[in-house]
Amino acid sequence: MTELFYMDKTIINGQVATSLSINDRGLNYGDGFFTTAKVSQREVELWPLHIARLQQCATRLGFPELDIAALEGDVDALIAMAPSDDYVLKIVYTRGSGGRGYAPPTDAHIQRIVRLMPYPTQYQTLAETGLSLSIAQTRLAQQPLLAGLKTLNRLEQVLVKQEAAKAPSDDMLVLDTTDNVIETSSANLLLYRQGQWLTPKLDQAGVKGVYLTHLSQHLAVREQRVNLATLFSVDALYCCNSLMGVIPIKRLAHHDYNVDISKSVLTKALNNKGLG
Repeated sequence: MTELFYMDKTIINGQVATSLSINDRGLNYGDGFFTTAKVSQREVELWPLHIARLQQCATRLGFPELDIAALEGDVDALIAMAPSDDYVLKIVYTRGSGGRGYAPPTDAHIQRIVRLMPYPTQYQTLAETGLSLSIAQTRLAQQPLLAGLKTLNRLEQVLVKQEAAKAPSDDMLVLDTTDNVIETSSANLLLYRQGQWLTPKLDQAGVKGVYLTHLSQHLAVREQRVNLATLFSVDALYCCNSLMGVIPIKRLAHHDYNVDISKSVLTKALNNKGLG
């Protein structure tokens, strides 16, 4: 029954549907953007920040203004169809069909796709045990026009995940083409060193996640250039995104971190801000 629910209940532009035009620009050019959120007890966590992300992407990519009321109607309708449980909510916007070649149409009819998917079961375990990282050979290209955005152009992450499938670790640490530390394959990095919270600067590559934005509103997180030597010198290292929350890193390549200390530091910091 659960599997049938996921197969049948995708909403596209307000209607239950399962297909798009083969001419859709999201399919042909990656012309679009998305966000992924956690739904718990029928509530979308950090919803205002997800809306802000979608609006930022639309503005920077030259999309028409988003109809947020229509989006919220789709989300509410889809959640109402599902049993009360934890889910992954994925919202995708494409520029729709039209335009000759790469040139976008002047009267774009954007496509709004809303889906619910099963929530990953491994995050709770990883939060207790910690997560291990290998260093990816794939490097992220620097492109300030797209840096920070969650566009549909994810081929770099596909290559990183191919590496991850063969690595003796849970995930991969990813650098850019000038060896700046950027992120993991699907999460941001959070560093703790001598009482300060740090995160890699993402003005040239990478995606600034909603959960990192949430944490930065409560913790004094400084953005700066980070290299591998910095990671090996910190007191604690974490990764975070909207689905996993914050998970401590237990090992990066050959270097081990004390997960008990990492969890203690994080718990104290979050409790002090009323986030525990």
